Amino acid sequence: MITREEITRLLDHPVYDGEGNKIGEAKHVFFDDMTGRPEWVSVKTGMFGSNESFIPIHDASLVKDHLEVPYAKDQVKGAPHVDIDSGGHLSAAEEHRLYDYYGVNWDNVLSDDDTSGRRGGMAGTGTDTGTGTGTGMGTGTAAAAGTAGLAGTAGPADTAGDRGAPGRTGMRDDNAMTRSEEQMRVGVERRESGRARLRKYVVTEEVQQTVPVRHEEVVVEREPITEANRGAALDGPEITEAEHEVTLHEERAVVETETVPVERVRLTTEEHVEEETVRGQVRKERIETEATEVGEDDTRRPGRE
Repeated sequence: MITREEITRLLDHPVYDGEGNKIGEAKHVFFDDMTGRPEWVSVKTGMFGSNESFIPIHDASLVKDHLEVPYAKDQVKGAPHVDIDSGGHLSAAEEHRLYDYYGVNWDNVLSDDDTSGRRGGMAGTGTDTGTGTGTGMGTGTAAAAGTAGLAGTAGPADTAGDRGAPGRTGMRDDNAMTRSEEQMRVGVERRESGRARLRKYVVTEEVQQTVPVRHEEVVVEREPITEANRGAALDGPEITEAEHEVTLHEERAVVETETVPVERVRLTTEEHVEEETVRGQVRKERIETEATEVGEDDTRRPGRE
């Protein structure tokens, strides 16, 4: 369990889950008002630390320069959103909802921390110790401690001198009140959305091509005996048997394959810019004026008793 003395070592330091994944940065610690023990740690998560998630600190441990909690990163980032009141306290309903989300037995929490039937009002604010670490001591369930002591809020020890602190809920000597509002800052994060690869494989296709082929055929030619060929015709015996053979030729289609390069293929990326609308909620302070009229019966007129 984290002790009060270890709070300064974990604030603004990384928070990791049990698998070694970084969840975010520890920003505030919330104490139990009755026991003074740390109950919750708030962690800045998301792009530019835009979200703040609450984690039970009961089973957390401080390892070297970071805090390790027994909850997965995705579980922490999906924790219910909690609105902290102006005094820097968790309400009983919000704390109960967080315990249910993390699967912590509410009755066990009561038996461990509550020996006098507390869990009453949720009032209380943070006090600044002057060392950059705020500690919350109030009359409710959990009070906050943070890197700035939840600046602008006044605890029981501060009510005498800081109630008129500049720029927050008090009034300056010039009777001016500061109005504040939340502003939404939207950034972008680059993440992997998919992968593409080139894969080469072999297919067999049937191709067809027509080529001319030639062949020889026997043709019988007859010519009459003339004076010009009489000598050749009468050469040899008068009556005899004889044979004469002629060789025929033909052409056939011969198929062979040759591997040749035909093209080069590569993968490249190109960026396309699209407009995306982001919606969120911001809180704004409003200042109204109230005037009280004084009636005639409430004033003393000159010259009359």
